[in-house]
Amino acid sequence: QVRLVESGGGLVQAGGSLRLSCAASGRADSASAMGWFRQAPDKEREFVAAINWAGTTYYRDSVKGRFTISRDNAKNTVDLQMDNLESEDAAVYYCALNRFGSMRATPSRNPEAWRHWGQGTQVTVSS
Repeated sequence: QVRLVESGGGLVQAGGSLRLSCAASGRADSASAMGWFRQAPDKEREFVAAINWAGTTYYRDSVKGRFTISRDNAKNTVDLQMDNLESEDAAVYYCALNRFGSMRATPSRNPEAWRHWGQGTQVTVSS
């Protein structure tokens, strides 16, 4: 059983920064990718960023240059540094983990392809 626990959400003014963290425990497959998704009210869950075991990163276009994903394989953690936040970034952010093949495999951007999920952390951006 894999457990993912997020932390770091909160309220921030537009233009501000937040750092989300996620810790994985349990029997995670080796070489798993880790990622972040978000879901705003009345919207579908959407891909934000992901990082494979080898450290290659992937971002949705709207967060490129503002968000940075990183991971510590030894600690089974993944972080999302969010800078210059915009009102459109407000959502519940979810950490996810899944193995997509080799350590260099490209993670899917489809949330249905990810097996393990955290409980989510709220990010609120005030204008």
